[in-house]
Amino acid sequence: MSEKKMSSSRKHHLKSLMLSIAKGILEQEVKDREVERQRYMGETCPALSIPSGTQALQELCREFHHKIDVTDEERYDMEMKVNKSAKEIEDLNIKVIDLKGKFKKPTLRKVRMSADAMLQALLGSKHKVSLDLRANLKQVKKEVKEEDKELRDVGDWRKNVEDKAGMDGRKKMFEAEA
Repeated sequence: MSEKKMSSSRKHHLKSLMLSIAKGILEQEVKDREVERQRYMGETCPALSIPSGTQALQELCREFHHKIDVTDEERYDMEMKVNKSAKEIEDLNIKVIDLKGKFKKPTLRKVRMSADAMLQALLGSKHKVSLDLRANLKQVKKEVKEEDKELRDVGDWRKNVEDKAGMDGRKKMFEAEA
């Protein structure tokens, strides 16, 4: 298929036609909105007739205050629904982003926090977990060897030999064993 290019005058003519049609549609929408507004106001807000007596004026004011209270309650309820919906939409968008795998890392800031406080923040206040890092370390007990004890007790070997020499030394050995 061979496509023919449009001339610039034809383009401008079609563009102006499209703009004039769009302008007419927009004007019609504005008129329709105004008619709808007038109809709604006629239904919900009847013509105001101001009474002449003070009692009647007070009653009218009470009625207006009651209508204002009802309208404020409805507005508050609608606002809460909108906020809740916006929060749900935000949570769902975060889930979608997480599922896509494109997660923008937040800027990290230095926080001084203990290990217990960090676990409590991660797991929530429901879980009571105590993290004592020192308890997980190996306990190494120093074993004192018997040979070392004997060496410490004996002291210098020359004295030991001299003490055991002769009958006095043998007598001391028997006394020590008993």
